[in-house]
Amino acid sequence: MTTRRWQLAHGRYLDLGPKAVVVGILNVTPDSFSDGGLFIAPEKALEQARRMVEEGAAVIDVGREST
Repeated sequence: MTTRRWQLAHGRYLDLGPKAVVVGILNVTPDSFSDGGLFIAPEKALEQARRMVEEGAAVIDVGREST
């Protein structure tokens, strides 16, 4: 697979390489629909983030505000 370039807004580009990247989503809101607020305590959030990294996540997206 070759590198692909996507054009973004404002003259920016995103180069996508041949390797997939795993992103872990960590919700730290009490009303999270996916985990019910299991990770709102800082120590629980850090435990979960470490677990995600151990399982292959290269990026952790921390969601702090409910939509």
